[in-house]
Amino acid sequence: MLDDLPSDLPRLETLRTWHAMWLGRIDQKIAWVREQEEQQARAAQERERRAPDWIVELGIGQGSPLIEVHRGDCHAAGKRRRPVTRNGARRLLADGVRACTHCQPDVELRMLE
Repeated sequence: MLDDLPSDLPRLETLRTWHAMWLGRIDQKIAWVREQEEQQARAAQERERRAPDWIVELGIGQGSPLIEVHRGDCHAAGKRRRPVTRNGARRLLADGVRACTHCQPDVELRMLE
């Protein structure tokens, strides 16, 4: 029966203690990796939930003139912005609101002249 293990009790107990220690370490690492993956998934969901598909950047002054249309995740968009729908973004571009040169919403919306 299991000839590759030692035959005396002290060495068998030592092996069992050693393996239990390693199983504990492995279980801790598994729990840590699962937590990291869950945090990354939650962060990705939060980013998706927060960013609208399209935004329009607003200017300063009376009436807050519309400045540029951006994709929702554009890094070049200013702080004054308003979310718009896909059709709203297309309508703004058709009405002459400038398209961002970084995220190029006109290309993605197929609004090139």
